[in-house]
Amino acid sequence: MLDPADWESFRAAAHRALDDAVDYLRDVRERPAWQPVPQSVKAELAEPLPADGAPFAAVYAQFARAILPYATGNIHPRFWGWVHGSGTPGGAVAELLAATMNANVGGRDHAAVYVERQVIAWFRELFGLPGADGGVLLTGTSAANLVALLAARTRALGSGVRKHGVYAGGERLRAYASSATHACVRKAFEMAGLGSDTLRVLPADAAHRLDLQLLRRTVESDINSGLRPFFVVANAGSVDAGAIDDLAAVAGIASAFDLWFHVDGAFGAAACLSPRLQPKFEGIERADSIAFDFHKWLHVPYDAGCVLIRDPEIERATFAGGGPYFRRMPRGTGAGEPWFADYGPDLSRGFRALKIWFTIKEHGASGLARAIQRNCDQARTLYDRLTADPDFEPLLEPELQIVCFRPRGGGLEPAQIDRLIDESVMSLQESGVAVISTTTIGGRRAMRLCITNHRTEDADLEEALGALRSIVRDGRDAPT
Repeated sequence: MLDPADWESFRAAAHRALDDAVDYLRDVRERPAWQPVPQSVKAELAEPLPADGAPFAAVYAQFARAILPYATGNIHPRFWGWVHGSGTPGGAVAELLAATMNANVGGRDHAAVYVERQVIAWFRELFGLPGADGGVLLTGTSAANLVALLAARTRALGSGVRKHGVYAGGERLRAYASSATHACVRKAFEMAGLGSDTLRVLPADAAHRLDLQLLRRTVESDINSGLRPFFVVANAGSVDAGAIDDLAAVAGIASAFDLWFHVDGAFGAAACLSPRLQPKFEGIERADSIAFDFHKWLHVPYDAGCVLIRDPEIERATFAGGGPYFRRMPRGTGAGEPWFADYGPDLSRGFRALKIWFTIKEHGASGLARAIQRNCDQARTLYDRLTADPDFEPLLEPELQIVCFRPRGGGLEPAQIDRLIDESVMSLQESGVAVISTTTIGGRRAMRLCITNHRTEDADLEEALGALRSIVRDGRDAPT
């Protein structure tokens, strides 16, 4: 009833859509890095629920005209705002193939389950976690951090917490993270019913890393106050500056105080693929859980995140459930234990693993590692250039691929420079030349250029810096 009445006409329209998609990726440099959505397009997309359908070709024509040109821009070689991956053509086709299969990977015995298990096993091995099981693919690191926290809650309070709640036993839990930790970690505490006050956010040091002495003193103080420390977060690449905490040292403190050691490696953990960069992450193999994204520095199409849990039995104790409808069978479609529904919150789960599998099989660990190393080299070159630049000053030496910088004073007050930064970044985005973002480094507003982009060439950085320089100089001369 919902299949095409004329398969050959559909085939022709589908081929056109695929050809257009390939052209869209091939010709990405010919378009702006970003452009605003016109009011007319917004009005067109705010249509009522269609009562009657339209031919596929007509629907596709509206998509090509009103949606495709107004993307976030992260596939563009001069998109360096936030931490967005750039995708790959092979990954896009894999997403189509996964949608064609339309697999529900919550469980049962079918090939998609085994592909996801293999992906998880690959990355457990990469990070040095024992065994091949324990982990699940999710929408992203925000969900992965929540799953890790819930598993840690189970270890601290027992599986009875699922029935009786977090405060049934009367214990007051405490957790620890630095001020450089992503806000989604705080949100995880709110969603887990622990409350954001349970998370002690400690001031990061000058390098945006977790202050180890302060961490130790705070844990000891909480114990002496009758509280129960249970969880510590370390960053493997902070979102603002790409800083990497001393993972081995944090692991040692976690072991000394029986804390669950969680690593938020949203984008940075992928750098473990590089033999040159991997030593920066020493200690990650001691983590109780690791959260990271494939859709960032590994360029898998959105969305594709992951959490790995050292002890899969704790993960199962946190999420496993069932009922007569979900009875597991020794043979047939209902076999295939363990089911991924027992390792996370979702029963209905898409085939995210296929686009990850395709990306890794097509490019290999070495190809992805080279792209990561190249971005880090580009960031270092840009940082070195900015140290002698007459218009800009770098604020923090890059650990990985993020460069934070600021216009030099030139007689302007700090508040005036802050406004100049905001206006210049927005103007650069609106120009279509490039996309960068802003953050705060050492209490100072900064321009933030995050090179998580396999399409970026050195010439792209030169072009963007030249455009930004002109915008900043014009902004200085503008009346205040």
